Amino acid sequence: VQLQASGGGLVQPGGSLRLSCAASGLSLARYSVGWFRQAPGKEREGVSCEISNSSGRAAYADSVKGRFTISRDIAKNTVFLQMNNLKPEDTAVYYCAIRYYYSDDDLFIADFGSWGQETLVTVSS
Repeated sequence: VQLQASGGGLVQPGGSLRLSCAASGLSLARYSVGWFRQAPGKEREGVSCEISNSSGRAAYADSVKGRFTISRDIAKNTVFLQMNNLKPEDTAVYYCAIRYYYSDDDLFIADFGSWGQETLVTVSS
């Protein structure tokens, strides 16, 4: 199983980016995916995850609600994170991961595995 995150870059405050999480070695049709981030000097935190692999429902951290949207393209075996109205505090390394367990907290990091390679998002003017 391998996940590859991409799409990061440098963007001005208020700008947008779309991150991609491409999977190989397994079909995302069977799994939910989550996005996490880690800013310098801070712990890794949950950003968004699919509540199930088929419902279309998702959970979001309070800090990104209304700005970020998670979606998937099963034909491409890829999950996306659309990030709008980016803020400097969104600057971080972003990761995607497979959700293997289902705790009450949808963004409970221990429920996730098969962590992919990161992509760096920098929001700065």
